[in-house]
Amino acid sequence: MTIFNSINTTASALTAQRLRMDVISSNMANVDTTRGRLVNGEWEPYKRKQVVFQEQEGSFASHLNTARGNTSNQAGGVKVSRIVEDETPFEMVYDPENPEADETGYVRMPNVDPLREMVDLMSASRSYEANVTVLNASKSMLMKTLEIGK
Repeated sequence: MTIFNSINTTASALTAQRLRMDVISSNMANVDTTRGRLVNGEWEPYKRKQVVFQEQEGSFASHLNTARGNTSNQAGGVKVSRIVEDETPFEMVYDPENPEADETGYVRMPNVDPLREMVDLMSASRSYEANVTVLNASKSMLMKTLEIGK
């Protein structure tokens, strides 16, 4: 195990949570976008996007150590495997004055719930803060280790 494994693991988590916050920001920015994309000649509202995480695959050295039976040298981490669209149905809002309204007066609105987005944003923000704390603790321990040699 190298001294930088904890920093590399924390850095991967920081990167993943930053991307998650960016996607949540995009969802919030498009909460009222009724013309998200053109599908089969018809405009479709913006679809909420979600980030999917997965465990970061180890390096060649970690796979080699696993093959040798040494599992103590496993470095963790997280990565974004993909960004998926939420398939919940669009909200139908009655607004006959809206130019996007259908013949019955209903407008298809994006499937973005601002309350859910704020909860997700708070969760991502707290995870980011926790990982910054871990990074600072790791940095502090490494600095103390260097001071031992003085």
